[in-house]
Amino acid sequence: MKSEKDHAEKNASKTRGASKIKAKAGIIKKHRTVRFWFIGVVFALFLVTALITAFVFLLFRQIRIFDHILFNSALLTIAIAMACVIIGTALSVVTSNHILIKIKTISDGMKEISKGNFKTRVPETDREDTPSEFGELERSFNQMAADLDGIEMFRNDFINNFSHEFKTPIVSIRGFARQLQGGNLSPETQKEYIDIIASESERLSNMSSNILLLTKLENQQIVSEKTDFYLDEQIRKCILLLEKEWSRKNIELDLDNLNEIKYNFNEEMLSQMWINLISNAIKFTPENGKITFSLEENENEVIFTIKDNGIGMDEEVKSRIFEKFYQGDKSHNGSGNGIGLNIVARIVALAKGDIKVESQPGNGSCFTVTLPR
Repeated sequence: MKSEKDHAEKNASKTRGASKIKAKAGIIKKHRTVRFWFIGVVFALFLVTALITAFVFLLFRQIRIFDHILFNSALLTIAIAMACVIIGTALSVVTSNHILIKIKTISDGMKEISKGNFKTRVPETDREDTPSEFGELERSFNQMAADLDGIEMFRNDFINNFSHEFKTPIVSIRGFARQLQGGNLSPETQKEYIDIIASESERLSNMSSNILLLTKLENQQIVSEKTDFYLDEQIRKCILLLEKEWSRKNIELDLDNLNEIKYNFNEEMLSQMWINLISNAIKFTPENGKITFSLEENENEVIFTIKDNGIGMDEEVKSRIFEKFYQGDKSHNGSGNGIGLNIVARIVALAKGDIKVESQPGNGSCFTVTLPR
C-alpha cells in the first residue's frame, strides 16, 4: 500500500511539473509572438522602403531624369538616403495607424472608465495579421469593465437597500411616537405603541451591530485569536440564547445527532455564525414545527446541518439568499434585515469552508456547513 501511494504521489508530482513547464512554455510563446510580430513589421517596412526606392531610381534612370545625380556617387548616396527617409517615414505613418489603433481604442476606453462610465466596451477584433495578445488585451479590458460595472450596480443597490432598511423602522418609530404625543389613547393602545417602538428600536440596534460586524469581516483576511473548543457545546449554548424565540413558537428541536467534536478557530466568530443560522431557521419555521441539527466529522472536515420544516424557497430565492439585504419572503421583511446569511457566508469563507442550501417551496430548508479540519 505504501509503495503504491508513493508511486501515485510521484506520478502526481510529475504531472504537476509537466503542467508548469507547459504553462511557462505558453507564456514564452506568447511573448515571442508579440516580439516576432513587431520584428516582422519593422523588417517589412525596411524591405518595402528599399524596393520602392530602388524602383524609383531605376525608373528615373530609364527615363533619364536627374542623370547628373545618378552618375555622381556622392549625390546618389545622399539622394538614396533622403528617398529612404521620406518613403520610410510615409510608410511608418500609414502602418503605425494600423498598429496603434487598438492601443488607442483601449486608451480611450480607459479614459471613459476613469470618468466612471463602466458601460464602456472595446470591440474584440482577433485577426490573423495581428498577435493574439491584442485580442486577449481587449477581452481583459472588457472583463474588467464588466466587473467594475457589476461592483457599481452592487454599490448602488447596497446604498438603496441600506437606506430603505434604516428608514423603515425610523419612520415607524416617529409615527407611533407622534401618536403617543397626541394623547387620547387607551392604556392598551399606548402599551401596544410602546412595544412597537421598542421592537423597532431593537431592530435598528441589531442592524447597526450586524453592519459593523459585516464590515469588519469583509475587511478581515486573517483569523486571529484561535482557540480549541467543542462545537457541539457551543451550538447548544447558541440554541439556549435563542430559547425565547423557539419557545414562543413551540418549535421542537432534535439535537440527537450533535456529536462531540473539538475544533480550533475563533470561537466568537463561529458563535455568531451558529446564531444567525439558528435564528434564520426559527424565523421561517411555523408554530409547532421542527428543527433538526446534525454535527459530524471525518478525517478532513466537520459537517454541520440544520434542517427545518418551514416554508422553503424557490430557485431564485435560493440563488440570492447570501446577498446583502436580500429578503426572499416579503411576509417576514419586518423581522429581519437580510444581513445574517451574508455574515454566515463571510465567516465560512474566512474558515476556508463551504456552505450549501437545499430547499423546495413548502418542504423546508436544509443548510449544510462544511469546515476543514
